[in-house]
Amino acid sequence: MTVPSRGTSPGSAAEDTEARDPAADPQEAVAAGAEEAGNADPEEAGDAGAQEAGDATGTEGVERADDAGGGGGVSETEAELAAQREVRARIEQRKAERDEPIESGGKLRGTAADLLAAVRAVESGEKPGSTYFDSPARSAGGTPTADAPAPRRPAPAAAAPVRSSVPEPSPEPTPAAPETVTAVRAVLAAGGAPEALAAQVAQVLGESAADVLAADPWQLLAVPGVRPEQADGFARALLGAECGPGDERRASALVTWLLERAALRGHTALEASQLRSALAELSVPSPEDAVRCAVADGAVLVFQDGLDETGSVEQRDTEEETAGQEAAPVPVLLGLDRYAMAEESLADGLARLIRTGPKDAWQGPELVRAAGAHGLVVHTGGEAARAETVALAESARGLGLRGVVAVHGDNSRRRLGSAADAVSVSALLSGAAGPGRDADGSFDLDLLVVLDAPQLDVESAAMLVESMPDGSRLVLSGDPGVLGPPGAGRVFADVLAARVCPQIASRTPDAGPIGELVSGIGIGELSQVEAPGKEVVIVPVRDAGEAVHRTVQLVADSVPRAIGVPAEQTQVITVGHGGPAGTRALNAALKQRLNPGPGRFGGFDAGDRVAYVQAPGRTLTGTVVSADADGLHLDCEGSPVVVPRGRVESALRHGWALTAHQAAAMRWPAVVVVLPMDAVQQLSRAWVYTAFGRGERHLSVVHGVDQALAHAVAEVADPARTTRLRALLEGLLAPQD
Repeated sequence: MTVPSRGTSPGSAAEDTEARDPAADPQEAVAAGAEEAGNADPEEAGDAGAQEAGDATGTEGVERADDAGGGGGVSETEAELAAQREVRARIEQRKAERDEPIESGGKLRGTAADLLAAVRAVESGEKPGSTYFDSPARSAGGTPTADAPAPRRPAPAAAAPVRSSVPEPSPEPTPAAPETVTAVRAVLAAGGAPEALAAQVAQVLGESAADVLAADPWQLLAVPGVRPEQADGFARALLGAECGPGDERRASALVTWLLERAALRGHTALEASQLRSALAELSVPSPEDAVRCAVADGAVLVFQDGLDETGSVEQRDTEEETAGQEAAPVPVLLGLDRYAMAEESLADGLARLIRTGPKDAWQGPELVRAAGAHGLVVHTGGEAARAETVALAESARGLGLRGVVAVHGDNSRRRLGSAADAVSVSALLSGAAGPGRDADGSFDLDLLVVLDAPQLDVESAAMLVESMPDGSRLVLSGDPGVLGPPGAGRVFADVLAARVCPQIASRTPDAGPIGELVSGIGIGELSQVEAPGKEVVIVPVRDAGEAVHRTVQLVADSVPRAIGVPAEQTQVITVGHGGPAGTRALNAALKQRLNPGPGRFGGFDAGDRVAYVQAPGRTLTGTVVSADADGLHLDCEGSPVVVPRGRVESALRHGWALTAHQAAAMRWPAVVVVLPMDAVQQLSRAWVYTAFGRGERHLSVVHGVDQALAHAVAEVADPARTTRLRALLEGLLAPQD
């Protein structure tokens, strides 16, 4: 795509109107940082709290927290959380009941000194991993015995319709007891920390929060959005002279904090050397001792996936097994148990589906034939290819099987249409919609097609797969070029890379100029496309102020007038939340132009476009309808949603502008992508591919990055994520060509 020279007419841009100064967003708190870290760009997630938290002492810049339980209202999220707890309990029970448990990687045993010695020796190559790691059975070179396939359940005589059972609404989490909050407030005050954090601290640390915090002030880092410098200031005020950078309590808390922060950027584990370097940057005198203590305390697990039974590296690709080639070192990884459990459970579950999968000879397109003969299939393609997976589900129903289509959210469900009878992944897990569960707690289905699969984080994927019955079929479908999930893991990419199941690539391209443009970006080419209907428009800008001005002009005037898409169907996408052309600045300017008002409902007015973070990594977009004692009422893609009063402040933001990560699984009739000059460092091929591909009929690019856009498309890969799933799958299953 050739970028016009400065001053070139944008084609669909209207005459200039008076620029409006975007008002500064007042939400600059730790709570805001936590919310954004959970749902925004993973590259920004770790820094969001820092940019907004303020002073290192933790006494300034910390805004309000959810101090009241507020609201009572109905929450699908709570139903999902309850379902997650049940599934995780079932995972643990299943692992405990196995006759021959298979350990993944290996957890170091023995004294604290032995643990550190093991990590250092394996990293340096002094000794093979098998010297220290308990069992190689789950390593990449292991060949565990396949479980005997369980008998398949008989298919019903006729296709069973998908049942939709909405459970009784679950209440919001019970607020901490008033006496607990009061006690925590006193400890926070003694340490000079904002007392408004008391309810959050009590919720996170439990009934003994005050005692825990007084004994270990760095436990404050467990509260989302709190930064190390804030926790240090709080600890100094509480402990006085006995507080120092080498305190074991500080080191242990920082190890956990760093791994949680890494998870926000998509990592399920970190290399030991990376973790030690990060600890050194935080002034920990002995990073090695900090890692040793964290492992000895059980706060962190140690893994080395990719070893065979002799402790040597198993080459992943046979073409690399050349004579005399030296084996690449296998890194030692450190991770939190929640992600370790999820990845291991997911690998086990996928292997179970492959081993117990049916071997039927279905007739039809390649995808149908593959799904008939395998328990797990991966399908890749763009927006147009989604019809292939819907047709697969319809074919299965025609054979008398129970087929279900699951999508990332309501926006994706709308695009498929009512005939697809799709449900969201969150609703499927919570039981709010879908086929329900059988007596064993598994989904009552024979085939599950998951669209938008690149947006599956490892924990959600583990719960889905654990809920699949033996002998059933799972099809993971999505576009491998889009940004990864906002949570930890890269499930879709890891399953593709492991090559343990059939992979069907769609040959159906996305049509039109936008489809042509995005297809080129996917292979690293930013080409000029013919757009006779102004499907693609470039709007050059000189600075962030002009970018905001042009964006408002496009949404409010140019696109409705020239393209026929109203403002409420046009979505703005930008690189981040902060900065002069981030979501805050753009949303402030767009509200002023499109729906000015005093913000009488907790900062919002009826008619405001909003983004509601139901849970970290899951954002609903909608419009404010009204407010009452229960909370704020939204219309989200035609579905009524209530945001409880106590969550309005922390979970709701204006939504005329989103980040590309928030928008990854959604599409709109028109999209305006904003690229101010300060966005250069955030651009990558996957980011551009995702952002440009969100428009169905029209794409406007507010372009202020010059040649950096073409460079990002051609040269800049999305930041790599450290995960274990590929190695785990390769250890359990032989790769397929």
